[in-house]
Amino acid sequence: MQIAVLLFDRFTALDAVGPYEVLSRLPGARTVFVAARAGAVTSDVGSLRLTAEATLAEAPRPDVVVVPGGPGQIALMTDEPVHEWLRAVDRTSTWTTSVCTGSLLLAAAGLLTGRRATSHWLALDQLPALGATPSSERVVVDGKYVTAAGVSAGIDMALTLAGRITGDAVAQAIQLGIEYDPHPPYAAGSPATAPAPLVAALRANPQAVLG
Repeated sequence: MQIAVLLFDRFTALDAVGPYEVLSRLPGARTVFVAARAGAVTSDVGSLRLTAEATLAEAPRPDVVVVPGGPGQIALMTDEPVHEWLRAVDRTSTWTTSVCTGSLLLAAAGLLTGRRATSHWLALDQLPALGATPSSERVVVDGKYVTAAGVSAGIDMALTLAGRITGDAVAQAIQLGIEYDPHPPYAAGSPATAPAPLVAALRANPQAVLG
């Protein structure tokens, strides 16, 4: 089972690495980072880079597609080669997934038309114009399309997907193995629970988060 994780300049690292950490542990999984060009790809924070081992053309039929988000997603909204690859691999993929604003890329490629999807809470309102029905759920499964909310939700998405692919026992073993048992020090991880002034400030300046 090949799992292809799309990389692009200024992707959000955890969007890609969170699902990678989970899905690469599935029995028989072969995870590959892909990009328009092979080589180092720089994330949106600091100098962190991941290496794309293959070009898009070298990964024509992955079983699972993972599309992260990040500020660099904006430049890809009209990138036809990336859209063509997404549409092509989606024709044969078993699962097509995204994290954060990666769902906007899937929607821009026409893959989420008429489907429920989620994204980072600051980007949810962009989905309707792209043909998708927004949901504020942390993980949304609509057919073979699995979308996750912002950044850390990619781990939840990957565990959900792991359960669908290999069953609950394997997914639970992976969760235990990576000790994914979050107890954050603040109840500020959702606009529903974060302090209202903070939510308002980020709504007024979403670039502070989304780039």
